Amino acid sequence: MTTTELPDSMTCSIERAVTLLGERWTPLILRELHTGVVRFGDIQQRLGIATNLLTARLATLAAAGVVEKRPYREAGARTRYEYHLTDAGRDALVILGALQQWGDRHAPRLGGPTIERRDRRTGALLDVSFTDPEGRAVPLDAVAFVRTGG
Repeated sequence: MTTTELPDSMTCSIERAVTLLGERWTPLILRELHTGVVRFGDIQQRLGIATNLLTARLATLAAAGVVEKRPYREAGARTRYEYHLTDAGRDALVILGALQQWGDRHAPRLGGPTIERRDRRTGALLDVSFTDPEGRAVPLDAVAFVRTGG
């Protein structure tokens, strides 16, 4: 499904985003792409997902403009595909970070997190938060979702 195929009756951006990204495997596929795993076979092996499901999920992400499908061919082998994040796919990193942060707090693994959010430049641990126009973090109890006329 492409973003242009979403019905106008879906007026909420959350509903529209969940329609494209909310299927169980999609965040896990995006996680793999964000960690540099881009080849179909490698994604399939790391996730243990059935190939038909992975094909369908990647097709949806490509149609929605979240990933770009690129062919490659190793010597003596048939053409295969890699999947690369578009700007929309890279922007999904904040969604993945927020899901991970929530999971670390409210559904923690006994052995602790297996991945940390860190600044590539400094190595500092990162927290996902709402920020005001000046870049200051806003506490969750000060955040309101306010309906607009749309």
